[in-house]
Amino acid sequence: MPPKSATIIDVAREAGVSIKTVSRVVNQESGVHSETREQVLQVVARLNYRPKQSARSLAGGRSFLIGLLYYDPSAAFVGGVQQGATLRCREAGYHLVVESLHNDAPDLAMQVDRMVSALRPDGMILTPPLCDNPQVLKALRDNHTPCVLISPAADNPDLPSVRMDDIHAAEEITNLLISLGHQRIAIIKGAKDQVAAKRRHQGYLAALKSHRMALDKDLVVQGDFTFDSGVEAAYQLLSRRQRPTAVFASNDDMALGVLAAAQRLGLAVPGDLSIVGFDDTPAASRVWPPLTTVRQPMDEMARAAVDLLVGGAGGGRGDAAAPSGAERRAMHRVLKHELIVRDSTAALSAKPSRLKKA
Repeated sequence: MPPKSATIIDVAREAGVSIKTVSRVVNQESGVHSETREQVLQVVARLNYRPKQSARSLAGGRSFLIGLLYYDPSAAFVGGVQQGATLRCREAGYHLVVESLHNDAPDLAMQVDRMVSALRPDGMILTPPLCDNPQVLKALRDNHTPCVLISPAADNPDLPSVRMDDIHAAEEITNLLISLGHQRIAIIKGAKDQVAAKRRHQGYLAALKSHRMALDKDLVVQGDFTFDSGVEAAYQLLSRRQRPTAVFASNDDMALGVLAAAQRLGLAVPGDLSIVGFDDTPAASRVWPPLTTVRQPMDEMARAAVDLLVGGAGGGRGDAAAPSGAERRAMHRVLKHELIVRDSTAALSAKPSRLKKA
């Protein structure tokens, strides 16, 4: 016969506490003294106690499921958020359910409604651009499902959010290129439907303005956050009679596309062309030369979003009291970014190379 699994009664008896106290500790509820909580957790570990999901759900009226909804052409961004959310959910005793939805789907609200009705998640994490889609937000509100927004266009007073300062980060990395002597700095903008693309463009413009550098519209090219759009934009920029000496791609996927195009054209990076990206995806440090970029705290943003849901700050419940001023400030978290300088940037070269035919 297989060994008998430990029960909540066994844990309570061994720890010398009530069954209710054990339940509060396992479900990460408040009202338990820190020493008692630690004592119970030690017994839980020693007995290898695993509460049944069905029992937890019935006891607390919760599913212990958190949903992550995304529609993003950048697999690296989604992967970073998913990894952070998965690990934090596991630590908190929850399961993460990941679903991809097309932001322009005509039946988007119905898809969200069906998903929520089937899963009954305790909350949803929304990534851009779904976090700004009124159909998605209304469907969750109508179903009284709490949600946390990652990098929304604006802070919603009733819904918590987690983001970084894209404008300041983009200004900072553009300033780096200016400090290296570059004057003809191009930018490849991101997807039109994502506010992060607009904010990074704003940061680029702010850096030019602060250094009293005129904007050359020929150095502003539209991309869509994909590798292929980076390649296409690079060919446009590098075919100019006066080509740029530096390119700021609004994410790493497009920066990698610029790097590939530059190498095909026989340009030395960074000798002939400095390239910077944004996000600090795993590929950014694995290519040659490795990319200078902005480290976006994707993992930390996802973890913070899970914490807001688990802590009950997700909003969306029709019977919830309006948050106070202090609670609202705590609901909107801005996490720190980091400028990562690698080998794809260098001081302006006086002797640019001649282009090869593509």
